[in-house]
Amino acid sequence: MNEGKSRNIVLIGFMGCGKSTVGIRLSWKHKMPVVDTDKLIEQNAGMRISEIFETKGEGAFRDMETDTLQKLSKQRVTRIISTGGGTPVREENRQLLKECGTVVYLRISPECVYERLKDDTVRPLLQCENPLAKIRELMAGRREAYESCAHIIVDVDGLTMEQVLEQIERQVKDYETFGD
Repeated sequence: MNEGKSRNIVLIGFMGCGKSTVGIRLSWKHKMPVVDTDKLIEQNAGMRISEIFETKGEGAFRDMETDTLQKLSKQRVTRIISTGGGTPVREENRQLLKECGTVVYLRISPECVYERLKDDTVRPLLQCENPLAKIRELMAGRREAYESCAHIIVDVDGLTMEQVLEQIERQVKDYETFGD
């Protein structure tokens, strides 16, 4: 994968779909650096995302996402880029994601997200009375954004990490051979 190519692999999908974990595993396996946009934003802001939401609001956080993507799209470094779950919501970001590399959408069901995150107390968008309903609502609102900027879609429900990695590798290779 990526032999002789300078294309990044950009991971998108709803929170809890495995973007960060998949990014780390791909990075390790293919000896490519990995960048997590949420971690970059936290480093640059000097605070956690939950604090950014609390003190500055979601709009300010989304502006930081766009700024981060603009910077990454201009860099010519081959790597894995893991994004925040809401990054593709902005139309501007969808184009920037495509400019960053081959976009892989890790698609997951609301029920699987809920099972993975039901005890999570850090994610600001899930701190509500009915997290499963909130997950369903958010996912329905984001589905089109995810699908419209993805070059590749991998359904992750019920797959092992190895199966997810194998699907990504196969589909990225096929896309880079036949895509665009």
